[in-house]
Amino acid sequence: MVREVDIEAFGAARDTGAVVLDVREAFEFAEGHVPGARWVPLGMLAGSLVGLPRDRAVMVICASGNRSKVGAELLAGVGFDAASVRGGVAAWSLSGRELAAGTG
Repeated sequence: MVREVDIEAFGAARDTGAVVLDVREAFEFAEGHVPGARWVPLGMLAGSLVGLPRDRAVMVICASGNRSKVGAELLAGVGFDAASVRGGVAAWSLSGRELAAGTG
């Protein structure tokens, strides 16, 4: 079973250098994402592993936590220190934290 982290643990990991990987679709990412997140849609994740650092934790996030579980499981299965963010971007936003818009 894939490791899940709550928003507080996610925020702490992000602040200490964990990679934030957003696996939602392009339009979702553009509407609002965690600042600094990398975007790789879940359907393309298996083919996009080359650019991910293996020396840092990877926090996988989606809208609510379902797709991120699949993504984190895929990453953990090939040796990454990966976790799914419980509640996703919705929980991040509801906790009062900022979202970035656009594709950058």
